[in-house]
Amino acid sequence: MPTNKPGIHHVTAIGGDPQQNIDFYTQVLGLRLVKKTVNHDDPSTYHLYFGDDAGHPGTNFTFFPWPNGRSGQIGTGQAQTTAFLIPQDAIGYWTNRFDEHDVAFDAPTTRFDETVISFRDPDGLELELVAHPETPDGDPWQDDPVPTDNAIRGFHGVTLALEGYEQTASLLEEEMGFAFDRDDDGRRFRYRSDGDVGFAIDLLCQPTRDRGRTGVGTVHHVAFRVESEAQQQQWREALIDRGLNVTPVIDRVYFQSVYFREPGGVLFEIATEGPGFTVDEEHDELGTTLTLPPWLEDERQAIESRLPELNASDQ
Repeated sequence: MPTNKPGIHHVTAIGGDPQQNIDFYTQVLGLRLVKKTVNHDDPSTYHLYFGDDAGHPGTNFTFFPWPNGRSGQIGTGQAQTTAFLIPQDAIGYWTNRFDEHDVAFDAPTTRFDETVISFRDPDGLELELVAHPETPDGDPWQDDPVPTDNAIRGFHGVTLALEGYEQTASLLEEEMGFAFDRDDDGRRFRYRSDGDVGFAIDLLCQPTRDRGRTGVGTVHHVAFRVESEAQQQQWREALIDRGLNVTPVIDRVYFQSVYFREPGGVLFEIATEGPGFTVDEEHDELGTTLTLPPWLEDERQAIESRLPELNASDQ
């Protein structure tokens, strides 16, 4: 197995109204809409990618918006919370910003020597801002409504809700290169990768909680980074040897992917770092047009007729 495991590649969630989704993540959280495409497995649905200025791996929060979809239920077998990384001295800025934009949030708390602000997006998705002393400079969106000094730098990590943690922990340590960091009273267990963003996976034991149900306001899957297709193949073989069911490699245009469910039921993806989002749009034009994979171009007219119009003029 490769020894360098940089951490999270992207997180994909289910949203509701796509325009509301764009407005919140670009104009409130200050992420750039770097790609507007469709769900390759259901072209009647948008797939929206939000990230830093270039959509680097480790910064991309992506959504399948279901405008008339039912609400999901957060529970075990899911990524319960997605956390973003912010500079250590940006807490005051963000509490003021949330007040100005009428975003409900919990008072900052301390967890593992980090300051955390918990809040939800308009669809009820559980989110956090985590102030960390080693936050990288990153590559914030150049037209970000949030000042660069306070901007989100990418992911801090995710919290997985599980009945028990041992089998998932074993997978993270033995196959995926994460190392145990610390625990909180035997209930929350943190594992870390080598990366400077998307490095934290918290396993939260909730044995009496109901099983989660996919729907609006829940995370669909968590993707992890590999540098190359060769490394991805090594991961795939190691996961199969462990007894997990892993998909063949699937072409997602901007990266190559394989998928599997970890022992606790959370859907994981292993995604390559390239080729990236500029394969079909120039950097300055990212997110401004509806891009389709080559195999769907012949259906463009029909696909566009089924999708709601979106206003992303601030891009």
